[in-house]
Amino acid sequence: MKLILTADVPNLGAPGDIVEVKDGYGRNYLLPRSLAVVATRGAEKQVASIRRAQKARQIKDLGHAKEVAGQLGALNVTVTAKTAGETGRLFGSVTTADIVEAVRAAGGPPLDRRAVEVSGQIKTTGTHAVTVRLHPEVTTELAVAVVAQ
Repeated sequence: MKLILTADVPNLGAPGDIVEVKDGYGRNYLLPRSLAVVATRGAEKQVASIRRAQKARQIKDLGHAKEVAGQLGALNVTVTAKTAGETGRLFGSVTTADIVEAVRAAGGPPLDRRAVEVSGQIKTTGTHAVTVRLHPEVTTELAVAVVAQ
């Protein structure tokens, strides 16, 4: 099955890439999650606009990615959330969008929420480690402090 990726898929490709995958993987995983569209002539014309949008929010090069990683390492990121009780458990969870907004509020560089990877869910107060994938060769760990409102 020939597909055009609309989002970054680990070990497969970046948005705008035309990939050949097995029918089941495309039909049961990529298409229902809107990670790809079927490659048709009209869709292939949209590849150029997808690539332009990706290039606008992408880190420019490896040097720029390392510079942004250095900026992130120097930040103290704090997310304020509502707690549900004495144990520090939260109402809901902290999302990647919350983390990106907290980085921006702390004076950090603008990030794409899809570049932030949270292992599991953040449902308690305290300090949590978050991975930020800035470039295919550059990832950095970010300590996010979740405090009660």
